[in-house]
Amino acid sequence: MTLGILKEADGEQRVAVTPDSIPAISKLGFTKILVERGAGATAFFDDAAFTAAGAEVADADTVLKNSKVLVRIHPLSEAAISQLSAGQIVIGQFNPLSNKTAVEQLLKTNITGFSLDMAPRSTRAQALDVLSSMATVGGYKAVLTAAAHLPTFFPMFMTAAGTIKPAKVLILGAGVAGLQAIATAKRLGAVVEAFDVRAAAKEEVLSLGAKFVEVEGAVDDKSAGGYAVEQTEEFKQRQAQLIHDKAIGSDVIICTAQIPGRKAPVLLRKETVAGMKAGAVVVDMAASTGGNCELTENGKTIHPHGVTIIGDSNLAGSVSKDASVMFGKNIVNFLKLIMIKNELVLNWEDDIVAATCVAHEGKVVSERVKSVMGG
Repeated sequence: MTLGILKEADGEQRVAVTPDSIPAISKLGFTKILVERGAGATAFFDDAAFTAAGAEVADADTVLKNSKVLVRIHPLSEAAISQLSAGQIVIGQFNPLSNKTAVEQLLKTNITGFSLDMAPRSTRAQALDVLSSMATVGGYKAVLTAAAHLPTFFPMFMTAAGTIKPAKVLILGAGVAGLQAIATAKRLGAVVEAFDVRAAAKEEVLSLGAKFVEVEGAVDDKSAGGYAVEQTEEFKQRQAQLIHDKAIGSDVIICTAQIPGRKAPVLLRKETVAGMKAGAVVVDMAASTGGNCELTENGKTIHPHGVTIIGDSNLAGSVSKDASVMFGKNIVNFLKLIMIKNELVLNWEDDIVAATCVAHEGKVVSERVKSVMGG
């Protein structure tokens, strides 16, 4: 059985599998591993590294047509899908709750698709949870990006010229990305506060040495699998005022709050930005779903009212080497669930396999994806 590793497009710097994961994939029962020529170049893995690990380098058409299982971070183009045959399997991160087109293309061609960002939030699924892996990278890089743009220091300095106060950092959303942002900002010496509507986040925020900004009356839906849920209008009003008060005194704001399948909640209003310090920096990781900041423009850096707002939902791609290594290990751990004793076995009784399958034999398997696709 052949596994194919495809090159990303549209400026993506990562690759879905790196050379260090090739031996582990071979042990699962894949007799041949094909890698599209140049697939790892932007992540600093050349073709020779893949060859040395036991893979074969080939052109895109060869990989597409001769691989039973294909791996790629982002959805395949319509042109690439047209080259596939019914029964082939594609594994990646397709954002199916928002990107219905990617699912529909797989359905109409009878391609089986597994989107690892649909993995349940469970202990067993952690090893293949690409959202957590990439959020870890993104949260780390968001703080470094802010530090690079901030016209002041992060830590406190006591010098002969006087004392420099530490930067004040506000984290909006204390999920995996937010927690990593807290840890990174603390390591750089900043004073950190964090906001999240989930009560469970408080203990984690405090454990990292940050102050938890709490708004009473939040709806915390346990059925949401650890994700944030939509809040009442009354709560949003109290939340807006508290965030405004904290934001205008902050030097850096890292925005990470998102609701799966929905537009990101607007937490930082344009009026608040207008009242922020000149030189303050906002890094909005929720930019691709509308942004937590009302003024965010996805993929752009803007400077309203002297505040730098960076809209970037793919910060993980800028740490391309290690992010690729982490993503590749997630892929290997998922393959272990569907490769049993060197044979491909799709066990729909396995909650992870079922939850991540967005298309199989022309039907959606994932219940979460099925709900947004209209059944």
